[in-house]
Amino acid sequence: MTSPRSPSPALVAQSAVRRLPRSALVMLCAAYVLAGFLGRDPWKNADMASFGYMLALARGLTDWWHPLLGGLPTESDGLLGYWLGAWAIRASAFTSALGWLGLPALPVDFAARIPFMVLLPATLWLSWQAVVQLASQPQAQPVAFAFGGEAHPKDYARTLADGALLALLACLGLAQLGHETTAYLCQLCSTAGLFYAASSLASASKAGWQPLGPLVGFQFALLALALSGAPSVALALGLLSAGVVALKRETSATSALSASPLRLPLLMVLISLGVFAFSWGLGLFTWRVLNPFYAFQANGILRLLVWFGWPAWPLALWSLWRWRHQLSHWRWPTHLAMPLGFVAISLFSACTTQPADRALLLGLPALCALASFALPTLNRRLSALIDWFTLLFFALLALLIWFYWFAAVTGSPAAAAAAVARRTPGFTPHWVWQEFCLALVATLAYAWLLAWRIGRHRSALWKSLVLPAGGTVLAWVLFMTLWLPALNYALSYEPMVKQARQWMGLPSQTNQTQCVEQDGLTRAQIAAFQYYAPLRLVPVQDNPERSPPSDLMGASCAWRLTSLSHVVDSPEWQSVGLLQRPTDRFDQLVLFRRKVPTAPVYAAASAPL
Repeated sequence: MTSPRSPSPALVAQSAVRRLPRSALVMLCAAYVLAGFLGRDPWKNADMASFGYMLALARGLTDWWHPLLGGLPTESDGLLGYWLGAWAIRASAFTSALGWLGLPALPVDFAARIPFMVLLPATLWLSWQAVVQLASQPQAQPVAFAFGGEAHPKDYARTLADGALLALLACLGLAQLGHETTAYLCQLCSTAGLFYAASSLASASKAGWQPLGPLVGFQFALLALALSGAPSVALALGLLSAGVVALKRETSATSALSASPLRLPLLMVLISLGVFAFSWGLGLFTWRVLNPFYAFQANGILRLLVWFGWPAWPLALWSLWRWRHQLSHWRWPTHLAMPLGFVAISLFSACTTQPADRALLLGLPALCALASFALPTLNRRLSALIDWFTLLFFALLALLIWFYWFAAVTGSPAAAAAAVARRTPGFTPHWVWQEFCLALVATLAYAWLLAWRIGRHRSALWKSLVLPAGGTVLAWVLFMTLWLPALNYALSYEPMVKQARQWMGLPSQTNQTQCVEQDGLTRAQIAAFQYYAPLRLVPVQDNPERSPPSDLMGASCAWRLTSLSHVVDSPEWQSVGLLQRPTDRFDQLVLFRRKVPTAPVYAAASAPL
């Protein structure tokens, strides 16, 4: 099944490629996806800032091609994520206005998260499909036995895909970033789609055949990645994919096939260049590459890699070692060259751009695909080591989560309760039966998984990744159920906004938006004050006294919010107090009131969404 020059290190029998039960896999993915999207508030910083731009777009307060929030442009050039959230908000408002199905109106922040609740499972599915294509390559197949009984190619490919999906669920870096409503999740899904399309194109058996479906998917994935804020990464991945496809088709080309095996790779290059030119014309490309030597130290790539891609990166290194004989020749096999190239580009982006973890996120599907090829080469001793390490780590982590939650709710033991109180000052823990029951069900399910793993079910290839994936999902579900009220209190800007509303004497319900000058506020802070309070934040450089907007009728704002580095030193302003989030003493704002008697500025509020 493989060429004698590049023997496969995989020795797999048909009994080892039985499928992971689909019902269990679907429930595992559903628990991972829903936990983190349901029941939470917009969190600092990127999550809240992105939601602010979505809300401004949905309310028609800014341009769709150049969105602004409090006069500030977006931190990245990605537009697709903001568009998806804004469209979802508008659709939710439209359906609630028509009263379809008699359902109540969705909260605005939850409506903005709906498209992203689709992007994450789409990423998981596309990653699974990509590994199926890669594992179906002839050089990726296991060694044929002398008397038969080796794994069937189709069953072998699907089993490795199950292992790759479990590895992706187990990656620690995906948990938070994969549940934020930001453009980075759009980039992740687009990269997974590009990975799948490129793998499908490389799997074409006829060198002259141009598969239309994967080619269209390749084009749309590149376009989505560029519109999500990564046009340079899209160009690099597109050219890499074309190179791998060209290498594969040139290797497999024969006289019986088309005389131009490079036709499809050249078309992929043209598509990549066209998407890059399109993004350049729209002004979506900005050169942000830093000094690699400085950025490597500043980003702490080595420390980030240790936990961000765990446990996929150790298995990926093992794959490269066990399949090294196929890498000794310059014509690398597709199932190793494709994921290795995607990971390399992601690592380079992480080393030279900020934020590094967001760039590293794009390499997770390929890293897990590379890790899956370690599964047929693991011996029993190494597999047992992974199981015992995972068992001890996640069992201890789950025990600590339950222990500190019980202490916080009951006050006993006192030392543990005091430790929680120090980190969430002002928060009163309370017992929520619904969240408690969900956490208990998840814990019992993981206990059943442990009992299954230590039993006699040892033949499946994906068995070594069941406990890491289940443990990561369990920890994430426990945090998003038991600790969700505390996390909302610690990571939300709502307590700070409520304090400002009280000092400004604003009623709890009002149909008017009051003007407040802002100086030095971050995008997340601006979004929080415009969402939780009826405030219209105006940049100081656009002070109505200097250039009064028409809707403010030339009046001055009676209030001003500034950061500590932009404190007002003027007799015109009087300090009211210091605002800060209860759990972060560095996230502070100062509220000022104008001494000169002026009529407060009100603007008619837009229709609620």
